Amino acid sequence: MRLYLGGPFDLRAFATFAAGDPVLARLVSALRGFRPPLVPDPFEALVTSITAQQISLRAAFSIRNRLIAGFGEPHGAAYAFPRRERLAAASPDEIAAAGLTRRKAASVVEIARAEVDLDSLALLPDEEAKAVLVALPGVGEWTADWFLARHLGRPDAWPAGDLGLRKAVLHFYGETDTRAAGARFSRFANLAAHYLLLGLRLHG
Repeated sequence: MRLYLGGPFDLRAFATFAAGDPVLARLVSALRGFRPPLVPDPFEALVTSITAQQISLRAAFSIRNRLIAGFGEPHGAAYAFPRRERLAAASPDEIAAAGLTRRKAASVVEIARAEVDLDSLALLPDEEAKAVLVALPGVGEWTADWFLARHLGRPDAWPAGDLGLRKAVLHFYGETDTRAAGARFSRFANLAAHYLLLGLRLHG
């Protein structure tokens, strides 16, 4: 059994791999050095993904900023992301006031109160970590895949259900089965997804 504990992405090995794929080779050349950001705290990563479900990135940023300002601790002109205990003590209605739907707000509160050690997910292989995540309220495969990609930094994380990634795969490869398309990126699926998404935004 192979476990992944995150860590920096190996961009040199990815560039070597990408050289064999005309699409990725072009993107790596144009975006050399691009490294996807990782969210260090698992609770923050999960809540961030929930706020972004089925809405635009601009709307998600606005809602997330209101949530942070409303429940986070101020540090000068900035706010820390709300602590899990703080959101656990809030009501869904209070959370929804930041702009989340009532269902998302309830999920955030329930997850904050759940007796799940989110830090321990780093010790589990991908499928076991996903099984724990999708058992949480309001967490589906899309959210779980982004958790593996943006928090755990798993090499094989491939959020096939993401609308942006589906568009990128269709644009660059002409394929509609995004999950099947990801099989060609074994060991580098996470990096490939990020390069394809950014490539679509910049060159699509």
